[in-house]
Amino acid sequence: MDKVMRLASEKGVVIFSKTSCCLSYAVNILFQELGVSPVVHELDQDPEGREMEKALMRLGCNGPIPAVFIDGKLVGSTNEVMSLHLSGKLIPQLKPYQNLS
Repeated sequence: MDKVMRLASEKGVVIFSKTSCCLSYAVNILFQELGVSPVVHELDQDPEGREMEKALMRLGCNGPIPAVFIDGKLVGSTNEVMSLHLSGKLIPQLKPYQNLS
């Protein structure tokens, strides 16, 4: 769990993903469309990926991926991100990390 929290806190917007996960891809594209370049950690490419998945579940993720962190805090998976976006609460959280010209 320490590694997950350390990685989640290194940048403003972090996604824990797997290379084959279409939902992770969709969340990543949403952030990019909103002017944010998230850091993506591919769990299937990390030797500690299985343990990190378990740690994400212990932190409260419904499914282990995608797991989205903003400002070091767990937001959740695709459903939580989309709910925040549709309710207008996502963009204010992303404002400090947007790189729109």
